[in-house]
Amino acid sequence: MFSPRSLRRRPRSLAGQLFAAQVVLVAVVVAGCAVFAYVTDKAQAENAARHRAGATAAAVAHSPSVREAVRTAEPAGRLQEYAREVRRDTGVTFITIMSVEGTRWTHPDPRQLGKRFVGHIGPATRGETFDETYTGTLGPSVRVVTPVTDDEGRVVALVAAGITVETISAQLRHQVTLLLGVAAGALLLGGLGAWWTHVRLRRHTHRMNAVELRRMREYHQAALHAVREGLLLLDGAHRVALINDGARDLLGLTAPGPGPVGRPVPELGLPPSLTAALLDGEPRVDEVHLTADRVVLLSTSPVSGGHRSGTVVTLRDHTALQSLAGELDSVRGVTEALRSQAHEAANRLHTVVSLIELGRTDDAVDFATEELELAQALTDQVVSAVGEPVLAALLLGKAAQANERGIELRLSPDSHIEDAWTAPEAGGAGGAGRTILPARDLVTVVGNLIDNALDAVGDGPGRDVPRVTVTVRTEDGVDGAVLLVRVADSGPGVGPGEAEAVFERGWSTKPHAAGGRGLGLALVRQTAHRYGGSARVGQAAEGGAEFTVRLPLTGPPAARDEDARAGTRPSEEVTGA
Repeated sequence: MFSPRSLRRRPRSLAGQLFAAQVVLVAVVVAGCAVFAYVTDKAQAENAARHRAGATAAAVAHSPSVREAVRTAEPAGRLQEYAREVRRDTGVTFITIMSVEGTRWTHPDPRQLGKRFVGHIGPATRGETFDETYTGTLGPSVRVVTPVTDDEGRVVALVAAGITVETISAQLRHQVTLLLGVAAGALLLGGLGAWWTHVRLRRHTHRMNAVELRRMREYHQAALHAVREGLLLLDGAHRVALINDGARDLLGLTAPGPGPVGRPVPELGLPPSLTAALLDGEPRVDEVHLTADRVVLLSTSPVSGGHRSGTVVTLRDHTALQSLAGELDSVRGVTEALRSQAHEAANRLHTVVSLIELGRTDDAVDFATEELELAQALTDQVVSAVGEPVLAALLLGKAAQANERGIELRLSPDSHIEDAWTAPEAGGAGGAGRTILPARDLVTVVGNLIDNALDAVGDGPGRDVPRVTVTVRTEDGVDGAVLLVRVADSGPGVGPGEAEAVFERGWSTKPHAAGGRGLGLALVRQTAHRYGGSARVGQAAEGGAEFTVRLPLTGPPAARDEDARAGTRPSEEVTGA
């Protein structure tokens, strides 16, 4: 009867199945080789016996003493001793020299002398040499019969030489014994090799069977592609051993062509800082890195097993969070500036009240009017030039922040941007329902450029009035409308050798910048490249740095490709044509 335990018995592990298969295979191969060797040795032993008997018979038939003896009246007396010596020297079982009629003159058993030869002699009497396996007085034997001829070629006698089958079998048994020893040794070595392979395979497969391994691989593949975070495995030579869909997307490795698997990290075309982090053997936790269009958090963990055998890399998309953090920093700065302005406004209000209490009403009116005119002038300029409300609010807030730091922030007279070119978020309102330039990206570019300029003039040499000039306008480009953002300052400027380095992650004018600094200008260039635009730095008219960003207002390259496939033009969507 079957017990529940036997019904629930776990299938044999893959290592056990392979071990059993290897043992059976080795046993079959060894047995087959042994049988083949036995058959081959038997055939070879019979052939060797036939050749030896033939050579002995031929030698005896051509012996001059034999030819001379057969002519005498009593050949047996002279040939019996001769045949005994030849038989001893050659190892054949018998040598029978007989007359043409078959009467024996020699035989190992003297009692058989004078009797008729047991076997066929017909071909030999006709001058032919032949061989056969025949049972004679000594038992079954392999024999060769050849004629003895005189000088004229006439057959005058016959010679038969043979080796019994028992003698051949005895020799074969000795060879088979050796063969069985070799086969047993081969079987033992094969079994030990199969057992060693079984032990190692069982350790590597954790005693799992084939079904479990297949199921694990299916789960592994499903989990690997379902995880949104990026996962990258590098081998000891820093080649990509495994990469999931999330990592391909975050690293921009989704283009058609040879996949990244098997390629060294330096050949992936990643930014230098990211490549250096992947090649470094030290563990890293949540490092911020920039790709062509994303901000990613990178963590690495070396895999060691006595020697460095690879690296596990995890990637998380930090783009949206970094953008929100930048906006939060801007809002926090504006809030601090407004708080300071509120404190300053309270002081001014107290001054106005004090002038009124002193009876100097005209002076109070003049003081209050002058302050209102200065504040209203900047507000009117920003509102009239910038139709985009988020950008207008950003500029006013940055102006208040600059004023708090004693810096003059002004908007150039030729600045002008309409609300139709932007929208709050990607995919929001605008034309046919698609955003040309999200307001969030515009805030990222303008806000970071102004923050960089404020830091530059604040850290620069002393001036009477540190200035930052902002220009935001649309203009015609080669492929359509372009948004121009230019921020110039009166600070120390950027050296010729730093024109490209300022856009790298980690660059900062602070000698001991914190880990969160040095990311703003890199985000500016990343945003510009994502929209197919450009970001450059030069020298301002006032001697400081001048950053110029051009953003095509026809949308990102990917969006333009989709429009081309749909047969529409982005400009038509914006204008509602």
